[in-house]
Amino acid sequence: MKIGILTSGGDCPGLNAVIRGIVLKGTTSYDLEFVGIRDGWRGVVDADFFPLTRHEVKGLAKVGGTILGTSRTNPYEGDRGGAENIKATLAEHGIDGIVAIGGEGTLAAADRLAKDGVNVFGVPKTIDNDLGATDYSFGFDTAVNIATEAMDRLRTTGDSHQRCMVAEVMGRHVGWIALHAGMAAGAHVICIPEVPLSIDEITAQVTSAFERGRAPLVVVSEGFKLKGQEEAYSDKGLDAFNRPRLGGISEILAPEIERLTGIETRATVLGHIQRGGSPSGFDRVLATRLGLHTADAVVDGDWGSMVALRGTDIVRVPFADALGELHTVPLSRYEEAAALFG
Repeated sequence: MKIGILTSGGDCPGLNAVIRGIVLKGTTSYDLEFVGIRDGWRGVVDADFFPLTRHEVKGLAKVGGTILGTSRTNPYEGDRGGAENIKATLAEHGIDGIVAIGGEGTLAAADRLAKDGVNVFGVPKTIDNDLGATDYSFGFDTAVNIATEAMDRLRTTGDSHQRCMVAEVMGRHVGWIALHAGMAAGAHVICIPEVPLSIDEITAQVTSAFERGRAPLVVVSEGFKLKGQEEAYSDKGLDAFNRPRLGGISEILAPEIERLTGIETRATVLGHIQRGGSPSGFDRVLATRLGLHTADAVVDGDWGSMVALRGTDIVRVPFADALGELHTVPLSRYEEAAALFG
């Protein structure tokens, strides 16, 4: 059996560890043959394949990024896109199925292809930790660690100048990175998409911290909306799946905080630095386990599903379970953190 592996959507630490886990178990336990698919769904559409053996994956568990490359290509677009064209391309190259490693957009495309008769199995990847079928996704822990370290650095310069520092982290629909990194770094207010706040509520916490002699730290998810704001802030156009490219809400909040409080305020957008570098130990282990169990699922022919973490166990769930509902921050978790604000 020959299996193609692709990584699609945003890169994140742990992708290479998944690839390594799949290939090592697939070749040693099941005598599977693997091909790498370059640049996500683009490589499927363009038949951009190459052999993927133990040699290509050696030492990859600690390496960030993805050796396969990635893109945000929609496999149903273009002259060679669509399920029928893709099935013909795979048949021409003797490929029996695809393992798609990616987030919400990638898995939505995989689900659609699976329903149209293409053999696809999924591995969830999102630093946002927003997929409903898995308790945690690899890349999240690393992103939180990177964001926490960055905020620790921001706090030292804030303390030196008695400034308010606003740190913007990733999180389109959910605020897990902001919540975890903000709690770890001792933020004085955390702004997440699930809990809209008014500018007055934010500045009240900033002022409270400042009056106690602290340099306030505000952590905000890129998808946060102020009360009364209908859409998350975006001025960067749309991606390949027609979703707004977010980023920049901190640069809206910072001048308002300074204007209303009189406290000198600076904004920092962490952006893609959260995706880069080597994965944490937790993410290396989780990604590897997901890869090992994926090899089992492929041999079982469990197409149209994906691996997921439930508690400490790796399980298989249908794509529909992953795409049906976002894994949002419960209000109880936010209220728990709010006891630390101000």
